[in-house]
Amino acid sequence: MIRYQLEASDVSTIRFGISPLSELGLGLRAFRAPERYPLQRPWLDGIAAVRPLLDDEVLLGLVDERRWVADFVNPRPESPLTSFDDELVALGRITRKRMHDDLERVHGTVPTVFTGRHDAVVARLQHALSDAWRLCFAPYWLRMRAVMQSDITHRGRIAAHEGVGAVLRGLSDSVRFDGRNLDVRLSSPIARDRPVHGEGVTLVPSIFVVRASTPIDDDLPPTIMYPARGQGAMWSTTSHPDQSAVRDLLGSTRAGLLQALGEPASSTDLAMRFGVSTSAVNQHLRVLERSGMLNRTRYGRAVLYYRSDLGQALTRVT
Repeated sequence: MIRYQLEASDVSTIRFGISPLSELGLGLRAFRAPERYPLQRPWLDGIAAVRPLLDDEVLLGLVDERRWVADFVNPRPESPLTSFDDELVALGRITRKRMHDDLERVHGTVPTVFTGRHDAVVARLQHALSDAWRLCFAPYWLRMRAVMQSDITHRGRIAAHEGVGAVLRGLSDSVRFDGRNLDVRLSSPIARDRPVHGEGVTLVPSIFVVRASTPIDDDLPPTIMYPARGQGAMWSTTSHPDQSAVRDLLGSTRAGLLQALGEPASSTDLAMRFGVSTSAVNQHLRVLERSGMLNRTRYGRAVLYYRSDLGQALTRVT
């Protein structure tokens, strides 16, 4: 358990934030232990096709079997408009000592993938995180962020009517607030006291937190990551579409391409599979991408296309 000790002035500086990089970092827990995140199964199924394109050695090296995540990929958001690109640039300035200290708190040692020349390690880390964001999070971010933003709005109304104390007590069943002490029950049995001293406490909703979580390093700014409400309906769709209607809407060729792109493929691969020219396939793929049904990524010299969230829904993949 960690106890954040708040003075009266600290209560007034409690704020909310959303961090794209932190959500990616917490999402690595679902990579490591998917069975612990049943509500995110549709998302995990949706990104299964692109998982082989990721640098799993780096990504899974950031989280251990307890689902502890290195603090440097769980930054405290500095503003409501924090962007992933800005956070990734800031991460590029991490020192070797900070990186190794954070990893040792998680693993007890530094995984081999994070040893070696520091600038090369940081560059590979940034590349791995960028790919994970682009392939697994960016296509779904509007939906994820909407759930988190709705949670913040809901708790803002509670604060206005019942006070900040009611908000803190309602974050999770593992969070307690007695008017001064803000206790967060964690998996670690070690009890720690952490005076806030005017730093403020940032509350960060997440779809990858089951109870509540805080930085492993007590010297970091006080932050509580808690489960966002409303996740149960996040991946739901109103109904499965009539596939004949989808073919009527898109045409048989585009509907067939959409159906075939459950796994990433290039236009050359698809042209051979469908027995048409590469230029014709490219034309169809560009239309499907502009309409939001496909995403694309570069893999080596090839451009690979795969279904987006919308494309998944239209092909009954959930």
